Amino acid sequence: MAAVGFGGTPAFADGGSGVVRVDTGWLRGKVSDDLVTYTGIPYAEPPVGQRRWRPPADPVSWQGIRDATKPGTPCPQQRLESAEDCLYLDVTAPRTRRGGLKPVLVWLYGGAFNTGAAKEFDGARLATSGDVVVVSMNYRLGALGFLSSPVLDGSGGNYGLMDQAAALRWVQRNARRFGGDPGNVTLAGQSAGARAVCAHLASPLSQGLFHRAISQSGACDNDVLTLSAAQAFGAQAIEQLGCAKAADVAACLRGQSVEKLLGTLAGVGFAFNGKVSDRPWNPVAGTPMLPKQPKDVLRDGTGARVPLMIGSTRDEMRMFVSWESNMTAGRYTELVRQTFGERADDVLTTYPVGNYGSPALAMSAVLSDWGGAIGACPVLRTAEAASAHQPVYAYEFAEDSGQVTQTGFPQGSYHGLDLPYLWDLDMAQNPYPPLTAKQKRLSAKIVGYWTAFARTGNPNGPARPHWPEDAVIKLSSEGIAPTPFAADHHCGFWSGISRRATR
Repeated sequence: MAAVGFGGTPAFADGGSGVVRVDTGWLRGKVSDDLVTYTGIPYAEPPVGQRRWRPPADPVSWQGIRDATKPGTPCPQQRLESAEDCLYLDVTAPRTRRGGLKPVLVWLYGGAFNTGAAKEFDGARLATSGDVVVVSMNYRLGALGFLSSPVLDGSGGNYGLMDQAAALRWVQRNARRFGGDPGNVTLAGQSAGARAVCAHLASPLSQGLFHRAISQSGACDNDVLTLSAAQAFGAQAIEQLGCAKAADVAACLRGQSVEKLLGTLAGVGFAFNGKVSDRPWNPVAGTPMLPKQPKDVLRDGTGARVPLMIGSTRDEMRMFVSWESNMTAGRYTELVRQTFGERADDVLTTYPVGNYGSPALAMSAVLSDWGGAIGACPVLRTAEAASAHQPVYAYEFAEDSGQVTQTGFPQGSYHGLDLPYLWDLDMAQNPYPPLTAKQKRLSAKIVGYWTAFARTGNPNGPARPHWPEDAVIKLSSEGIAPTPFAADHHCGFWSGISRRATR
């Protein structure tokens, strides 16, 4: 068998059999004309039984050649068929060997740390067009990924983040076997995945595991949970699960069914006018994995000072506001007062309904600009803070979806709309419209920017408009150019606004 050993060349067997050896054994992937794809590769031991709520352990070796052509099962969630034995990753590698070792792009999916799966993101376009090795992994979600309680261990939670770090260590050990450069790894993510990128930028346990970072629609400026808040949520969960008075609380928790755990604190903190830190299943600061809030680490420059690309979609919150069926002018005013307290009149003056065409569009603009959950101004503050210590390239994805709800509400450039411009998505309920010819050309430019950044830390290159460090560029099929982002989203105004607690 003429395949790679531990020296790292080539990635697959002569004759295109797709056989490769990683540090735990042989794999056979799926070979196409220009790619080899490996799926369902274990990067850690299954977190089941006594391994539930423990840091990930290195995988054990196997005998023979493992079939790596079927996706790993997603981690437990309510949206997909899933299982606790879920710590698997996928690798998509170009077959060509031009230019030596290739950059590696490691992807963290979004889904509010409650849903998502590696199998939904096909990295073929990035790998072939950008000549990069693409890695995506499943990581623990919900209570199984982020329950914080001193009865479990001293980690404070963060099991999902620890899974991601374990996958990054796997990449360091194995990237060469797929033609990838372990010294040139980009960690990228969207939404919750972007917030996880922020956590790894700030984590001492992730230092040196990646060399560039991409944050799509997730701001490091937004707080994660403090340890005390996370443990308060943990105590609520333990009470709800009936384990608070158990003689051995940890054993009681580990004896709970996955189905029961998935319902624990379900829906808590998901009011669309809330903050991401209202939610129980989140990264936790004040822990070994994340000693400080990511925003503080970015400001003081003590984290990973790597090139950073960061941005958002223009209308992040429209999709979520569209779920509110009764957004009258009175309801708009009520929600603004509930959210912003004594500063509500200032918000209402800055965002009068008459300027937006409807109360729902005004509410969307308020929440998209404020960004307590996701949105523009925390992204800008993140970019400004990080730029004192590292190269930063900021963008706004501004392509309009053209989608309108049944009630006539235009969705604009909503949260997640940028994903099909980078990935071929395999989702059971794909909400995204097919790309037009103009949008496919925009997609090619975006893939070019992202993969050039992965290669050099600078997104610029031939056949693309210049992307300066000192500006936010707009990405749209109508044109790519610097845009007055701070003014468009009233970020000067929002720098002085805080959210009053609604409890």
